[in-house]
Amino acid sequence: MASEKELVKLHQSIIQCDLCPRLVTWRKQVAQEKVKRFAEEEYWGKPIPGFGDPRARLVIVGLAPAAHGANRTGRMFTGDRSGDWLFRSLHRFGFANQPNASHRHDGLTLRDCYITAALHCAPPQNKPTADEKANCFTFLEQELVQFSQIRVIVALGKIAFDTVLKCCKKMDWLKSQERPVFSHDAEYTLRNDVKLIASYHPSQQNTFTRKLTEPMFDAIFARAMKHIAK
Repeated sequence: MASEKELVKLHQSIIQCDLCPRLVTWRKQVAQEKVKRFAEEEYWGKPIPGFGDPRARLVIVGLAPAAHGANRTGRMFTGDRSGDWLFRSLHRFGFANQPNASHRHDGLTLRDCYITAALHCAPPQNKPTADEKANCFTFLEQELVQFSQIRVIVALGKIAFDTVLKCCKKMDWLKSQERPVFSHDAEYTLRNDVKLIASYHPSQQNTFTRKLTEPMFDAIFARAMKHIAK
């Protein structure tokens, strides 16, 4: 079980981070210029911490906050189409108390689930640089070690998958020298029988083209739930 006090402390460190000048400039610019449909809203415009159940056995790792999603609302996967997909699926399998997320005070509660990302600031065109990924890496590492009861990690997209692998290698969670390869529905067993499951990211690029369908996405969380129930 993660210490709520330590998580709060880590979340504050994330929110106050300004290590990446390009990302600081971008997130602030987006928050100031906004888009027409959200012109009357006040944007968060800061790094986004993870959120969820401190007793979580399922940890979900995404890519980064969306410019007009989490960068606006202040909560991971909240207020954008990717979040619509994610929370619908989590709700179907009992990991969320409701199937939608519009803002950080909407009553959403995660059960046995924690959501974070490889990066905590929105990158231009969703393309972080190597330095930006490296700067944020320590936050994910600190988050993962908090969850002593973790049974499953779901990585949404290749950047999230590669970042999780980097963390696992540093923490000696990999069981061999073989490097797991990203593909949708791939599953690997880490130390202590923790499962790493890869999924396509529920981005519009993937969902509009049907590279990722809802049954495909649901299957990921059905498998996660099965492992947790063992």
